[in-house]
Amino acid sequence: MLVLDHVGKTYSNGVRAVHDVSLDVEPGEIAVIIGGSGCGKSTLLRLVCGLDQPTQGAVVLDGAAIDGPQEKIGIVFQEPRLLPWLSVADNVGFGLAQRRPAERKQRVATALDRVGLSDKARMWPRELSGGQAQRAAIARALITRPEVMLLDEPFSALDAFTRIDLQDHLLDLWADAKPTLVVVTHDVDEAIVLADRVIVMSPRPGRVFAEIETDLPRPRDRQSAAFDFAKRRVMAALDRSLDRAITTDDRETRATAGAALWW
Repeated sequence: MLVLDHVGKTYSNGVRAVHDVSLDVEPGEIAVIIGGSGCGKSTLLRLVCGLDQPTQGAVVLDGAAIDGPQEKIGIVFQEPRLLPWLSVADNVGFGLAQRRPAERKQRVATALDRVGLSDKARMWPRELSGGQAQRAAIARALITRPEVMLLDEPFSALDAFTRIDLQDHLLDLWADAKPTLVVVTHDVDEAIVLADRVIVMSPRPGRVFAEIETDLPRPRDRQSAAFDFAKRRVMAALDRSLDRAITTDDRETRATAGAALWW
């Protein structure tokens, strides 16, 4: 289990990015973090993956505090960040450098096939479209079989059609081994498509404002009344999280934000 235990982050310039965030993310759960600018979404991911350290509290995975990057945790950024001097296949297999060549070759071939890039294996990253490059980045993150996978606005730079396609593709890949996913997004529709639980953050400093379960069956119908209802709940919580008259110290508001919305 991934646990954030009263996590806070204050930078050396005095900016308090995150304050008193506590979350338990179950194995195999898809948790989506959403909120306005300045609510600490990306900071939280950096703390979870060990690229940064909290100034208060702790991030714990399977009972051990995270104090740096580790194989159990993979990450996909907004930009694919493929290495331009390596082929697509070598980029995907980058995390398997210590494996036997035969095993590495087989796992890379399987990963490329799963993301529909088998015919692009020998190409350079510059020859891929934006959607293809992000598929390669997802394959690279999953090929090491991480226990937890973090995604920081992974589809925000893509056109709407490609974005929807990759959302569905990500869920297909997740279904194979069901790693824990923690996804940051600004897109409410994307949050409802992906999430078992939507975590709404309030800004300056970033805090958990509301946690909204989304127990819709998969695959999710984006046009259904149930999808629209879930979307309205999240949007109501987002609106309230930005209302300066409501504070996240109000535990009743935190637990029920959006819950009574029915129209």
